[in-house]
Amino acid sequence: MGPCLFASPKKIWLTFAPDLMTQLPLVSVITVVYNGERFLANAIDSVLGQTYPNIEYIIIDGGSKDNTPSIIRQYEPRLAYWISEPDKGISDAFNKGIAKATGEWVGILNADDWYEPDAVERMMAAAKDKDVLYGDLSMWKDGKKDYTVKGNHEILTREMSVNHPTVFVRRSCYQQFGVFDLRYKCAMDYDVMLRFFTNGCRFSSVPGVITNMRWAGVSDQRWFLACKETLAIKNKYLPNRKLLNRLYFYKHVSAIYITKKLGKGMLAPVIKWYRSRFAQMEKVYE
Repeated sequence: MGPCLFASPKKIWLTFAPDLMTQLPLVSVITVVYNGERFLANAIDSVLGQTYPNIEYIIIDGGSKDNTPSIIRQYEPRLAYWISEPDKGISDAFNKGIAKATGEWVGILNADDWYEPDAVERMMAAAKDKDVLYGDLSMWKDGKKDYTVKGNHEILTREMSVNHPTVFVRRSCYQQFGVFDLRYKCAMDYDVMLRFFTNGCRFSSVPGVITNMRWAGVSDQRWFLACKETLAIKNKYLPNRKLLNRLYFYKHVSAIYITKKLGKGMLAPVIKWYRSRFAQMEKVYE
């Protein structure tokens, strides 16, 4: 299951407003991939099919051994930059892409995710005086939409409460406050977002689904490591709250463990009901 893409709106914009490209902010979109031949074309199509016309697309491949490089080459004329070489992990790949970006704004789309067709257009319409934009994230499982997560940056000091695949950041924020930390294997996105937040970057939520994600990724499979890294990150940026950080760590780990144990049986509807009513980040189930 993938997005319904239409390239015609972009062509119409450029036909009737030839100077539009110089009037709109340039947006850099980065996709990092490693052995992602199954879904990569879907992700690429969702970027190249955006209604927003002023996008530079960068793909960083970690030296894939499958058909990934061949897929990328098919799109090469429409890419601003791509490379296929070994890296030091996903954070290193993110940073390579950011280093090549020249746009005022930077978005990062995973190789097995896809944007809504007007995602970038809606983001840029809301940019104004903000530094970090994010929206809703629809989670897909077995080809069907499972639930939608609504972000909330106001609780970012408690957990990763913005949906990173939907995030667009002013490139100046990366230049001023730094890029992804290679020490983190799961929570590198939380480290960047909390760093921006505690340094006063202006966050704003954009209504509606921006990105679609196929879940059961690394963070889901290595959830305990993600929780430990999250605690370390909070202690780094919020050192005066170490006791509260530790208590929230225990609460979060317990909640995830109970959900994993009970969420597949007869209590699954109860778990869904609890998540939709009381979870810190609102989840809307299909």
